[in-house]
Amino acid sequence: MDVIELLPRLHLLRFAVGQAYLWCDGDELTLVDAGPAGSGRVIADAVTALGHSPGAVRRVVLTHFHEDHAGGAAEFAALSGAEVLAHSADAAVLRREAPAPPPVLRDWERPLHAAALRLLPEGDFERPSQVSELSEGDVLAFGGGAHVLHVPGHTDGSIALHLPDQGVLFTGDTIAASPVDGSVVPGVFNLDGSRVLAALHRLAALDTRTACFGHGSPVTENASDVLREAADRSGAMR
Repeated sequence: MDVIELLPRLHLLRFAVGQAYLWCDGDELTLVDAGPAGSGRVIADAVTALGHSPGAVRRVVLTHFHEDHAGGAAEFAALSGAEVLAHSADAAVLRREAPAPPPVLRDWERPLHAAALRLLPEGDFERPSQVSELSEGDVLAFGGGAHVLHVPGHTDGSIALHLPDQGVLFTGDTIAASPVDGSVVPGVFNLDGSRVLAALHRLAALDTRTACFGHGSPVTENASDVLREAADRSGAMR
């Protein structure tokens, strides 16, 4: 796992598939997503290397239920005592109270999806013992107030987190940066591509300096302009 400082209070944790983000408010930390299964100890070691106890991480906010983002949550929560949070629709999947709907793959996505799965641990992942539910409009106590935005499309319970005071946006897999040329694009492997495009337009309307994606390099300057350009391009493709 690579650990990259994006801002003095924000680090990117990059895994073989997907990535997570660590936000620091003094002696209280927040983890956004938790990597694939087996990542809990690796994340705890990274937190320690940055000068904090794993117990300083008060919450793990999951942008959606997919294994490359939620797979490490149970292990890390057991190590740190952190609360695990997810939107109510995806919390039900994480608790195995609802089935995990598979993505509706376009033909060109199928080989990419298969390649990503080969990089992930086989089998199901351990589920957190408790998952607190989030809803549209909730405000979490980090980063001066992190606003929960329900952006279904990638999954039914996908969320983004907007920190208006910091100009930071965590998009989950609703938006990505292309591994080919770094261009910002709608996420792939979705349940409903039209809803993802609508969510992209919604997120592009926010005042954002730093945009943190579930896959691909974040945008660390003038993110609003970059997201609006991506929304304009995607609108033209519909």
